[in-house]
Amino acid sequence: MATPQSDSSPSPLRTVAVVGLGTMGTGIIEVLAKAGRQVIGIDISGAQAARSVAALESSTARAVERGRLTEQERAGVLARVTTSTDLRAAADADLVIEVTPESYEVKQQVFRELDAIVRPTAVLATGTNALSVTRLAADSARPERVLGLHFFNPAPAMKLVEVVSSVLTAPQAVTAVTDLALELGKEPVAVGDRPGFVADGLLFGYLNQAAAMYEAKYASREDIDAAMRLGCGLPMGPLALLDLIGVDTARTVLDAMYAESHDRLHAPAPILKQLSEAGLTGRKAGRGFYTYEAPGSATVVPDALTPQEGAAATPGRPVRSVGVAGSGTMASGIAEVFAKAGYDVVLAARSEEKAEAARARIGKSLARSVDKGRMTAEAAAKTLDRITPAGSYDAFADVDLAVEAVAEDLDVKRQLFEALDKVCKPGAILATTTSSLPVVACARATSRPQDVIGMHFFNPAPAMKLVEVVRTVLTADDVHATVREVCGTIRKHAVDCGDRAGFIVNALLFPYLNNAVKMVQEHYASLDDIDAAMKLGGGYPMGPFELLDVVGLDVSLAIERVLHREFRDPGLAPAPLLEHLVAAGCLGRKTGRGFREYARR
Repeated sequence: MATPQSDSSPSPLRTVAVVGLGTMGTGIIEVLAKAGRQVIGIDISGAQAARSVAALESSTARAVERGRLTEQERAGVLARVTTSTDLRAAADADLVIEVTPESYEVKQQVFRELDAIVRPTAVLATGTNALSVTRLAADSARPERVLGLHFFNPAPAMKLVEVVSSVLTAPQAVTAVTDLALELGKEPVAVGDRPGFVADGLLFGYLNQAAAMYEAKYASREDIDAAMRLGCGLPMGPLALLDLIGVDTARTVLDAMYAESHDRLHAPAPILKQLSEAGLTGRKAGRGFYTYEAPGSATVVPDALTPQEGAAATPGRPVRSVGVAGSGTMASGIAEVFAKAGYDVVLAARSEEKAEAARARIGKSLARSVDKGRMTAEAAAKTLDRITPAGSYDAFADVDLAVEAVAEDLDVKRQLFEALDKVCKPGAILATTTSSLPVVACARATSRPQDVIGMHFFNPAPAMKLVEVVRTVLTADDVHATVREVCGTIRKHAVDCGDRAGFIVNALLFPYLNNAVKMVQEHYASLDDIDAAMKLGGGYPMGPFELLDVVGLDVSLAIERVLHREFRDPGLAPAPLLEHLVAAGCLGRKTGRGFREYARR
């Protein structure tokens, strides 16, 4: 039995045992040993223990080559690590971290055996991201000493550590482990016990949606992954990330999340079960959503689903001149992109003054590019000369491609397309930049729906590489081919998708943002902890609340409502907290207050 005084003054966590020497266990050992801890690595397989030591030797050797460790420091790291196949080697550990397979039976067996081995003052930590820490603790003889310690892969590189308390965990144990995480150079985030915790709780819903999108053949795996990398700045696309995590692991996590939430967004997409049961579990198996050079390899090799480069396609229409309708940031950015690529551009707005102001904004943007050495003053001048401002859409009479970038209002866009239909010459392509409205509704406002397509640029258009090319059921093949060719000319990465709410990026991004709002609404975690978790644990360039405040809470709410209306999924209903903030006029940075407050400019 643990004595009461042992909880009030926990031992410093100097000696740590790590049980389970797979990739995560080996990474945790490296982190601990580099921080001066004595580490005992334990695995039932002697061969796995040997592979772990070899991986540690290789990793530290690379660190020496890169100047991150000296030879003497490397020798010290390796000397602090011992391995064993016997759990009794953990007898003198101050902390035991188990990272065994995600199975209650396996983990409970480990904890039961440890109860009889470790000292009463030892803290027992589980590395689970899917199973209940409370259930594991309740099965232990010392539940007050059991908690979750969730590292992220690869452990040496990823800064985030989630410290998970159950209702049974003693505060002193949490403090000791949190202090250790800080000493390891990590950013600990304290969370309660629910499947997925913060980072995986948000991440796996998004990954599941991406898998379902691919399974529905809405977009190719390559386009889904490219869209999220280029449209959101993520380090990996969702399907490539599922392959890295392990399709079977993702299915286990989602099963656990769904069992608690009963949210359809967490119900594992059937393709995850099909791939898992076929043994196609991702990189570790050599095949998952993608095919890899060998099991464990990160190198993707072509397979039957890989798009064929240079495959015969429908020839496109010639495009020499482009009309851009609108005078806002998006319209001027798109006009700049086309002019830089050598197109003659007509920039039309509701008045000559608005069009001139938009052209002046482009001039300032080009001047900044010159100042930063990205283009010459001569090239900037030529680019600006290609842009002709106009106060009427009649100026679009001779353009080959008209791109509208006006307000995100269906009535406004329909009226514009009616006007373009009358003005533009036969064979001209009419494109909408809508991010959430039905493209076909714009098409039906014309007498030439076959010539209408979606070209969803991302803001800021000159910097963002992605364009979602949105075909309706009425779009002609040569119109689609033309827009793909134009995207190549303006040096954008085009991804194909059908005409449904959110297309690829917003359909995957906004449910994730909405779920983050629900976490705060339910008092599960703070804004700062959630933002930190997604940046440090998921590699996101911005946390969800930073991003919501930048996008605008009113814009975000409108997109959420469109997605909910289209898919009729209760899990997509906008979080009430988001609705309340919008109703209060707290719209984000543009009003000085959203989820956070901002200094007024």
